[in-house]
Amino acid sequence: MSQIRTFLTGATTMASALAAVFFLSGAREPIRHEKFDEITVGRINIVEPDGTKRIVISNKAQFPGDFMQGKEGARPDRNSFAGMLFINEEGTENGGLIQKGSIAADGKISSGLSLTFDRFRQDQALQLMNNDSAAHQTTGIKINDVPLYTVTSLEDYSRFGEAGRKLPKAEQEAYWQKLNEQGRLSNNRIWLGNTRDKGSSLQLKDAQGRVRMMLLVSADGKAEIQMLDEAGKVSKTISPTSKE
Repeated sequence: MSQIRTFLTGATTMASALAAVFFLSGAREPIRHEKFDEITVGRINIVEPDGTKRIVISNKAQFPGDFMQGKEGARPDRNSFAGMLFINEEGTENGGLIQKGSIAADGKISSGLSLTFDRFRQDQALQLMNNDSAAHQTTGIKINDVPLYTVTSLEDYSRFGEAGRKLPKAEQEAYWQKLNEQGRLSNNRIWLGNTRDKGSSLQLKDAQGRVRMMLLVSADGKAEIQMLDEAGKVSKTISPTSKE
């Protein structure tokens, strides 16, 4: 009997010790490596061990809003898209890939795809895009000059918009122009893509977003370089027939 009692006492002590080690070491379930030939899901959240979302892949029905420092905000303008969002370490959206494509009963096309890369806590600095409609198809690359988030935050853009809408229409252009001159707004600096008349264009713009040089090739193959002034007026044109 004493031997049995000694054995049980030892077993109890060992179990208690193992439980203590398990608790103190924060032991987790072992990592499992699963293999699937095919999975069907509505949405996948890729997260860090602490639960921070890093990538969200989703259908249209479950597509998320935007993310800022771990908090998700409403984005009703994304309700028609499926795709993927990139989220950085602090839980802020960092870019994404969104796409849609449909045709209405009246035959109108609504189709588009956009791959974007955002500046930190800001909007997109680089975009590869394609938009297709019954009227026109646009494909291009946009490089944007985006202010540092401490200069203009995403919340500031909302405030600017609200303040601008309250102004008389005659004053709105000057209001936005002043903000632009102060460096508070994002501006497209480079556009490379097609044109409405089936040509192709490379546009180089100044810090205010004004086109200052364009490289153009028309649908029939005519090539030229245009230089523009601050008002958008062509000041010089270089073409194969130029005499300079």
